[in-house]
Amino acid sequence: MLFSSIEFLFHFLPVFLILYYIAPMRYKNLVLLVGSLVFYAWGEHFYVLLLLLSIAVNYTFGRLIGERQDKKKKLLILALIYNFGLLVFFKYTNFLIENLNVLLNIFHAQIPKVAIAMPLGISFYTFQIVAYLVDVYRGDQRPVKNIINLGTYIAMFPQVTSGPIGIYSELEPTLLKRHCSVLNLEAGLKTFILGMGAKMLLANPMGTLWAGMSRYGYETLSCPYAWLGAFAYSFQLYFDFAGYSLMAMGLGEMLGLYVPKNFNHPYISGSMAEFWRRWHITLGRWFKKYLYFPLGGSRCSLGKTIRNTFIVWAFTGLWHGASWNFVLWGLIFFVLLTIERLGFGKLLAKTKVLKHIYVIFLIPLTWVVFALPDMHDIGTYFSRLFPFFADTAGFVNTKDVIHALQDYWYILIACVILCLPFPAKLYEKHKNSKLVILGLLAIFLLSVYRMATQTSNPFLYYQF
Repeated sequence: MLFSSIEFLFHFLPVFLILYYIAPMRYKNLVLLVGSLVFYAWGEHFYVLLLLLSIAVNYTFGRLIGERQDKKKKLLILALIYNFGLLVFFKYTNFLIENLNVLLNIFHAQIPKVAIAMPLGISFYTFQIVAYLVDVYRGDQRPVKNIINLGTYIAMFPQVTSGPIGIYSELEPTLLKRHCSVLNLEAGLKTFILGMGAKMLLANPMGTLWAGMSRYGYETLSCPYAWLGAFAYSFQLYFDFAGYSLMAMGLGEMLGLYVPKNFNHPYISGSMAEFWRRWHITLGRWFKKYLYFPLGGSRCSLGKTIRNTFIVWAFTGLWHGASWNFVLWGLIFFVLLTIERLGFGKLLAKTKVLKHIYVIFLIPLTWVVFALPDMHDIGTYFSRLFPFFADTAGFVNTKDVIHALQDYWYILIACVILCLPFPAKLYEKHKNSKLVILGLLAIFLLSVYRMATQTSNPFLYYQF
């Protein structure tokens, strides 16, 4: 089930909210857990059993790690093997087989691929589970004794499929005691509508523009059109995932629960380091807290710091998908961040305009690598972005970009404006005004119309 679907908006959500609000406080987590399992099972009939198994297994591991101090390290290792083992099996098995077959091809042997689908949200809820277990191991978190509470944390439908990646200690205060009121419902609904508008009215049209690039072949693109496509995908990815995160936050507000902020206007950054402090905040925090710092972080020699950064970004790339383009994407960021650490970042900080041009220029290029799983396609696309370095004609045909701009210019302008901080500040100042409420109503109705007339509205991060 998708947040951006008629089924969710007009079937699941109203029924769930009624049951949730009439339930006594001591039963709200149970209602939320059952509702979350129904939400998950709507499209994942079989894998909901896997989710239930993970809740039971990790509840047991959490209790044992907290109670058996003499064996907590071994127990944590077993828990990590179980959780990451499932993630590797479902997400990376065929990727490993594909690469092994390249070697086996020398001996004219092949291993058949496994007919297996990746459970929705497994990358996200696995990281939430691991965060909880590691915190229990470190003594930063007491083991949860109520399995319903832990199950709610793991399976909570606002964030089970695509995050944000929460930490149990952050959620626990509202999980154990929360205030649900009409004001919560109103505030959450407003946030939810903003996210829905970002997805349906901005991300989806930009996705259509980007998808059109492959229809005629990347080799046919003019240089301006290729750059337009790179920016279009950059906007699609941002408003799609940020839109989802806003919808998750809005649902959390409706339920009186804390859902962490996941984006902070990343496209206004003045460096790649700043970009990653603003983009997918909860993922960056997870890697910093549970991988980078345990490796030594930056509190060691320069060589080891660079090594730690390399490991983090290799895993960040792989986390996003079982494909070499994601690994390449992660390594590109490693190189850029290392260059900034070696002194270029300080040089950038001294400039007022150049640092933003630097980010605006590089980020779309990194997203092209992120978007295209085929290395040949990446090479072809970059040859259109930089035709003067390739053996192809550059500004030969500008009709393609002109036609695209005729259809999408107003959405592109809206995307640029809404990437900036001031619209959000303006909204916060006037969010209770009649004009803003009418605007939200218009966004809601138009988004619903788009849902009803479009065949599919999957979120991009569902594939991860």
